[in-house]
Amino acid sequence: MDTILGIFRASWTILLDASIFILFGLLIAALIRAFISAESIVKYLGKRNIRSVVLAAIFGVPLPLCSCGVVPTAIGLRKQGASKPATISFLITTPESSIDSIAITYALIDPLMTVFRPIAAFITGVLAGVGEIWFGRKDEDNNAHENECPHCSLKVPSGELNPCNDPHDHTLKEKIGLGFRFAFLDLLVDISRWFLVGILIAGIITYAIPASFIENHLGEGWTSMLIMLAVGLPLYVCATASTPIAASLILKGMSPGAALVFLLVGPATNAASLTVIARILGRRSAAIYILSISICAVLFGMLLNWLYHFLGIDIHAIAGHAHEMIPAWLKWATAVPLTIAMFVGAIRRS
Repeated sequence: MDTILGIFRASWTILLDASIFILFGLLIAALIRAFISAESIVKYLGKRNIRSVVLAAIFGVPLPLCSCGVVPTAIGLRKQGASKPATISFLITTPESSIDSIAITYALIDPLMTVFRPIAAFITGVLAGVGEIWFGRKDEDNNAHENECPHCSLKVPSGELNPCNDPHDHTLKEKIGLGFRFAFLDLLVDISRWFLVGILIAGIITYAIPASFIENHLGEGWTSMLIMLAVGLPLYVCATASTPIAASLILKGMSPGAALVFLLVGPATNAASLTVIARILGRRSAAIYILSISICAVLFGMLLNWLYHFLGIDIHAIAGHAHEMIPAWLKWATAVPLTIAMFVGAIRRS
């Protein structure tokens, strides 16, 4: 009983520290959804060139889509005319980094990781897209027998319903309402179950695993990164849910580089999504996808460790201190309703 209570206290403490930052991330997600439509993005992703790859990476970094939502979205973009390189770039940057995960990274880890994580995701997505341009098979002719939407110039295959909702049909109030409905209903439902699982795992690590174990087996060096790579590749975890797990491992002694490997690989790959990606994009493209993520994650992990040493920053001493500026009453005022909403969302999702 003491163990269960200890894990619960540790998990609740983590949730208290993260709650206001999650709500902030959801707010930004609502505004992004309200004013940036998927249709407007597709128009710029149709070419098999570096420009489309870079634009896909830029669009993907802040978008609030977790690993369970990005695959159908990316498939939809592909069917609507996005090139394979742009689709792969989008598939990587979107789950590896989102506005809500950036906010929670600042809350639970530190500013350097907060900045480095989306930059690493962006470069990984670009390099994977370029790899697809160089080594992948050329796209099939996706533009044959298409009609152009009069509202957004989106290419729509003949015989298919136009997926474009004309943005001019909605007033500013309606756009904001749709954005908030997406963020605080759809997105919250999508991430709630996995975020609660992540918080629980973080609580178990914080309470039950001694710091000496992490320091001895998952500290500095290549070994810890390869272990986190092996753990993260088949795991099904979104960017937001992976953050408290990584933060708890850092506080127990894991190097920031090894934590970054998990933060990049875990959200971007899992056994289910890889099967779908291989079927839709082809085995060669799936191999480029996996290799790009794996190699970049380890290299960026080594670079991040060097950067912390070079700047003289001890991540274990400062991780999670961002929450100290938040008053206790505000933590409780945001954590309690957020937790209730997440439990309701998890039940609705099941």
